[in-house]
Parts: sequence; C-alpha cells; structure tokens
Amino acid sequence: MRIAKNRLMTYSLMAAPWGQEAVKIMTSALDAVDPYEATQRHLERQGNRLDLNGASFNLAQYQQVYLVGAGKAGVPMARAVVECLGEQVKAGLVIVKDGYAPDDDDLTAAGVEIVEAGHPIPDERGRYGTLRIIKLLEGVKTDDLVVCVISGGGSALMHALVAGVSLQDLQRLTSCLLAVGADIQEINTLRKHLDQIKGGGLARAASPAQVVTLILSDVIGDPLDVIASGPTAPDRSTFTDAWAVIKRYEILDKVPSSILEHLQQGMRGEIQDTPKQGDEIFQRVTNCIVGNNSQAAQAALEAARRIGYQGLLLTTELQGEASRAGQTLGALVRQVKRARDANTLAKPLCLVVGGETTVTIAGEGKGGRNQELALGAVEGLAGLDGVALVTLATDGGDGPTDAAGAVVTGDSFARAKAIGLVPADYLRRNDSYHFFEALDDLIKTGPTLTNVNDLTFLFIM
Repeated sequence: MRIAKNRLMTYSLMAAPWGQEAVKIMTSALDAVDPYEATQRHLERQGNRLDLNGASFNLAQYQQVYLVGAGKAGVPMARAVVECLGEQVKAGLVIVKDGYAPDDDDLTAAGVEIVEAGHPIPDERGRYGTLRIIKLLEGVKTDDLVVCVISGGGSALMHALVAGVSLQDLQRLTSCLLAVGADIQEINTLRKHLDQIKGGGLARAASPAQVVTLILSDVIGDPLDVIASGPTAPDRSTFTDAWAVIKRYEILDKVPSSILEHLQQGMRGEIQDTPKQGDEIFQRVTNCIVGNNSQAAQAALEAARRIGYQGLLLTTELQGEASRAGQTLGALVRQVKRARDANTLAKPLCLVVGGETTVTIAGEGKGGRNQELALGAVEGLAGLDGVALVTLATDGGDGPTDAAGAVVTGDSFARAKAIGLVPADYLRRNDSYHFFEALDDLIKTGPTLTNVNDLTFLFIM
C-alpha cells in the first residue's frame, strides 16, 4: 500500500512518544491487503496453466479472455490480472469510485477501460458502465474466459435496474437505508432483488463462458452472496427477505412505490427470483477471496509484536451502532488500563478490532461510522494517561468525508472542553468530523485503493 506514513499522523499521534509506532502498525495492516499484491499472490501461471487456489485452467483452451468488474480496488486488481495474462486479455471494463482511477498505461494498452462512478449513492455513470459490461459479454462462448475483479463498493458502482425501477428510485432507497442504519447485508438484499447484474446476474450474463472471480472482501465473514451483492455467486436471499428489511425499519412510506410493487410481484411468484445454489449457470464459475479484514488485522498484530507490544485480536466481527461500540471499547480500555497500572500486565498492549458498524442518522452533521465510533469513546477515555483509540476505514474514506477515521486519547475530552466542544452535542448532530477536525485528530490517507472493512486499534501503555 503506497500510503506515506506522515499522512496517518494527527496532533495526538505526533504528540505521543509511541505515535510513530502506532502509525507503523496501521501501515502494516494496509500493506497486507494491497489489492495488487493480494491478487497477484492468488494467480500462479506456468506457461498456459493458470492456478487459482487449487483450481487449474488451461489458457490454451480459451479463444477470448475478458476482464470485467467493479469496486474501489478495481484498478490494482485489474493491473495484476493483466500482468498475469498479458496479451490474452481481449478487452475489459472495470467500474471504480470517483478518485480511485489513477492513470494506468498498462490497462489502457490491454484494452481495459476504467469508468468512475458515484458511491455510496449510485449514479448514471455506474449504470452506463454496467450496461457496457453486459454488452461486452454478449455472445461469449463456452471456450471463452471471463475474469471478474470484485471489491467493496461494487454493489453501488455496478447496477442495471429491473424494468420499472428508475435510478432516482434506487438513489432514494439507498439514502433511506443509510439514514436508518441498515447494515450492508440488508442493503444488498434489497439491491439484489432490484437489479439484473447482482445476486448471480453477472454469472448469468457471462454464461456459458468459464468465469473466474477474484474478490477483495469488505463484508464480515466473507459471504460471497453479499460482497458487492454477489454478482457471480448463488443468492441465498429472497424477495420475502428484501421486503422484511423494509418492514424492519418501518420505511414503507418512504420507499418508492415502483420498488414496493416489484417486490410484491416477486413475493407472489410473478417474477423469477435470483439464481440459487445448484443453478447450472454456476457450474463454470470459480469464486476466490484474495483478501479480507482478518488478514489486515493479523498483519497489524504481527507488526505490533515486532515492535514490542503484546498484541491481541479481540474480534473481526464488530457490528452495531457506532457510538455505542465506541462507548463499549472506551470502557474496555479503562478496565485494561487499571490492570496495566496494577502491574498485572508486563508489556504495552495493542488490541485490534475489525468489523463494520452502522450509524443511525438523526442530525445534519458530517461524519462516518469510524469517526462516530471514536467520538463515542471520548468521555470513556477522559483523564487516562498512555491510552489511545484509533479508528481506520481501510479504503481511506469514512462516510461522505475525506477522513479515514480519528484518534482519541485520554486528553481529548479536556482539549475539546477547553475550546468549547461537548462530545454529546456532536454525537446528537452526527457531527463527528467537525469535532475531530477542531482537535486536528482526523486521519486522512486519501484513497488507499483497497477496502476490507474497518479497523480499530486500542493502545494501552
């Protein structure tokens, strides 16, 4: 991962004697899930034989090779594929988030086009790119190979809506689900039942060709049917499940009528559901996870131990409301700090937490789940010496902001109070960004071009 270490520095990390060590640990986590290297590690080629996690493919058997996909890590993943397959790639198109498309002459020379589109709210560019992918795959044959690169963000970026549902309808639904704090599995359950390409739809479009999908996971537990809405995986969810999400959050009156009507038709059996396990379109599909949150967390622990910390992974499945998670982690740090001060723990500690929380939006402030989690911990850490909680969105973008996360130390509360900032007020407004901006404690990496959920680091000296 080509992130300069000084871009991770904040006021609190620069002021702390262990700040540089914390930055090294975070950088190691990002390096471990570099999409180019992760993809490259899983593609082994000897002559015309391509090996992928135990599966072998004879490249001499394929007439045409196409490269398609979507996600924040699309460019580096596509580059790794092109370097492996070389001139055998006939053409391709990959959709990425705005700002995630650095110039790449190798991809251009290989005939692979990169299209930028909106995220997390889908836009017209994503629809246009998706329709071009479908067009590219028209007429593929049994002796063709389609390589897909899929990463976090792919569900919003790649969409071809069913008849009767407009892009504006999807945008309204997405905004509504984000506002009520729906998690990614719930959001994607709905998306899959409103789209032609999700929930196995890309596998259908690529049939009868051989399909190989390389996946960088941004979903807890790496469920193939949820990551980017599972474009090449059998779908376990149903129209009834999609309707249940709307009922659960009591948003029937906010969802466009076109969407409600489509789901009701599906529940009545008038519309065919997404393809399930056992469908023949999946007989020639190989899905492979090339990187995930666990790999990043383990790399952080290894780096911490090399430096001299006692490292411990608490979980890679943190979920729930972000501010409450922050309160819980803050209380945990306080308890561990007591044990440390009582000399029952010999080394400084680095505790790592992975996962993905959600934010129920009640105010009109600015922020993201990582910043909100950090803000939730401010009061719990108040007054403690030698502690810090650091949050990090591994893609470099936390919510609709230019920050990846934030840093909280034992003096954050006092520093905030000195300039008139009350954490509870900022939480009520969902305005974590401006709270930490005032303290100069926002972490800003810029686009990392990877995406494997979030990481939180707890340091106890």
